[in-house]
Amino acid sequence: MSSTVAKAKGFKHSKPGLWLSIGSSAFGVVGIAKDVKKARLENDTLMLVNAVVGAVALVTGTALLVRELRQLGRDDVLLG
Repeated sequence: MSSTVAKAKGFKHSKPGLWLSIGSSAFGVVGIAKDVKKARLENDTLMLVNAVVGAVALVTGTALLVRELRQLGRDDVLLG
């Protein structure tokens, strides 16, 4: 079982794993867009602020994943 856990942890930091994470983040945009639309329709400032903070977190997380993907690409070139 420990080898399965190790493989899963390794997948998270592999190119396919990073692309999957970036793709999952893209689906988060849909939820945030719905929250923003609902907040505007209801004139709910607090809900709008919550959606904006969520959007910022999503953008930051995606930027971190892209940076890790680029670093992984650089490491592959150096090793290859």
